[in-house]
Amino acid sequence: MSQLDFEIAIIGAGVVGLALASRLSEKHSSIVVLEKNQKYGMETSSRNSEVIHAGIYYEPGSLKARLCVEGREELYTLCRKHDIPHSQITKIINARTEAELPQLEEIFNNGTRNGVDLRMLNARETQALEPNISTCGSIFSPSTGIISAHGLMDHFFHHALSKEATVQHNCEVVGIDQSSGGYVITLNESGSTSTITVEKIVNSAGLFSDQIAAIAGINIDAAGYRLHYCKGSYFSVSPSKGKLLNRLVYPVPTKDSLGVHALLDLGERLKFGPDVEYLSTNELDYSVSDAKRSLFLASIQNILPTVHDEDIAPDMSGIRPKLQTKGGLAHDFVIAHEEERGLKGFVNLIGIESPGLTASPAIARYVEGLLFA
Repeated sequence: MSQLDFEIAIIGAGVVGLALASRLSEKHSSIVVLEKNQKYGMETSSRNSEVIHAGIYYEPGSLKARLCVEGREELYTLCRKHDIPHSQITKIINARTEAELPQLEEIFNNGTRNGVDLRMLNARETQALEPNISTCGSIFSPSTGIISAHGLMDHFFHHALSKEATVQHNCEVVGIDQSSGGYVITLNESGSTSTITVEKIVNSAGLFSDQIAAIAGINIDAAGYRLHYCKGSYFSVSPSKGKLLNRLVYPVPTKDSLGVHALLDLGERLKFGPDVEYLSTNELDYSVSDAKRSLFLASIQNILPTVHDEDIAPDMSGIRPKLQTKGGLAHDFVIAHEEERGLKGFVNLIGIESPGLTASPAIARYVEGLLFA
């Protein structure tokens, strides 16, 4: 292969892809980000709880635990330095019944092993913080916060552009072939096909990252890379009940998720979610069914008993790219340099669900280490 068009191609302009572009462009001037949508961050990155996670729940030693804790601190520093809208609002994980207290203690011990600053609170101490909830005790997390996902992506995007990275929208990757010295990427741009040549590729395609891995020639079932789409819906609470909480309030988690929890956004709107709905197809349907109202209300009243049916309304939804099957064991992030599969300079990021937003700056640093070890 003669002169390459770019040194590095990043496939996908979600928050992680943009964090990669922002970081890598500091030292590498020949970077292209390929995004199939008309704007960056239109899928999972803009349809989530916008929480800066502390790193409490994840398996100690896992990439999720390590990169969440590292990314959280980097994110707060980044937000303060560049005026990215955020608030270190704090959070409690609430045990509604005494039967949940042993699990609460397990969560506390797990978070502590991950290096997270946490405090156990009894019922009286919990109600001093949140007088409107029903509680038997809780975990208090002072380092949990909320952030404008769009504000963060805007920062990464404009910083990458300032360092001469190229971000190409409406540009779908439909082919990846090896050639001497790198890769030929085939692109579909509004029905027009073209190719570019690159030395290295980072697959950060979110919901479609398993498909990109398959296009590169990886057997995604044999590799354990096949994704399962998991939809999470949210219901909002009317402004008249929106001041009942002062911080994020989570229930004791279930096997499949952290549970429907109370979220305050930067505009001080109160909403609850997400629920867990594994999709039978890979259709990106973001509608929120009012048929979920009664189940949501029950989950909401477990936290705030004074919220009633007339106080809630369907709000938004997002779709998570899970490696975990319904009812199956939780999976760690896949962040892998695929050199052993014969793909030198090709890094896969697959199953980057929560805490991907929090971990994004740390993921970018980790990938840089893989590419330039």
